[in-house]
Amino acid sequence: MFCDKAHTLIKELDRNRDILPPYNNDLVNEIGKEITTLIEQNQIDAQTNETRNSEGVSLMPTIRVRHAAIHRNLRCILAYHYNRLNSLRTMRWEFGSILPVEIKVNLSTAESNWFAKYSSTLAKYMRSLGEDGGVNLAVDMKPPKALYIEVRCMVDYGRFELSDGSVLLLKKNSRHYLPRCECEELILTRCISTYCELE
Repeated sequence: MFCDKAHTLIKELDRNRDILPPYNNDLVNEIGKEITTLIEQNQIDAQTNETRNSEGVSLMPTIRVRHAAIHRNLRCILAYHYNRLNSLRTMRWEFGSILPVEIKVNLSTAESNWFAKYSSTLAKYMRSLGEDGGVNLAVDMKPPKALYIEVRCMVDYGRFELSDGSVLLLKKNSRHYLPRCECEELILTRCISTYCELE
């Protein structure tokens, strides 16, 4: 029956919504062959239809059914590829430019190339933003609840200058209310910790 393989391809994608299954190259190739066969049959029938029209028999209904099957197959293949690329785009924001090995093995060569180009384009765009090497847009995918956080110094850090020019003295066990963007690097280096983690 027409479009059975395309329907199987879409069902496979629907069953694996949370993960990216291995690229089904065999099924995609079979659907491509089916499309080619249907086009060839339509071309043959379109040429013989003129001679049969004089006899009162028309092949147009058959040609139209095949044409609809061709379009359905194409839509299914496009939906399959679109959803896989959409998943890859989401994974780029979640995992960064290097995908886990268990995901990489499920990609086709074209998908791997697309992911590499998307990653390099995104990295180039992020470098072009702002000053000092750009802005990493993938850091906070969810907006912070507050722009300021209360922190506690874990070590005697000394003088710390904020971007507005004000200077703080960070001593061990002192608490401060700082802009989130100012203290992220200090949190990563364990010079300070957020107040909510301490309680």
